[in-house]
Amino acid sequence: MAVDQLSTVFSALADPTRRAILTRLTKGDATVAELAAPFAVSQPAISQHLKVLEQAGLISRQRRATARLSHLEAEPLREATVWLARYRDYWDESYDRLDALLTDIQNDSTE
Repeated sequence: MAVDQLSTVFSALADPTRRAILTRLTKGDATVAELAAPFAVSQPAISQHLKVLEQAGLISRQRRATARLSHLEAEPLREATVWLARYRDYWDESYDRLDALLTDIQNDSTE
């Protein structure tokens, strides 16, 4: 995943409405009206959020009869998770070093 694509994904995820839309799409495809229902915003505003999600590669949209359905595309989320996992490893190692230091200090104070 290119850095620019990763930035686009994180930018799309920065908005709580867009995160809620993605959560809803884990249950299956949905129309704009279905996605707009839980929010106190207009359908055009939801359409703007969908456009951002689509540009980030997080959803795809297709016409089915007269409805336009949005579909979750989870691959960019997996790639973002892989990127974030490196930092989790860093923090785990930092905590391990801190634990070792605290153990050394505790052992030194009991001697």
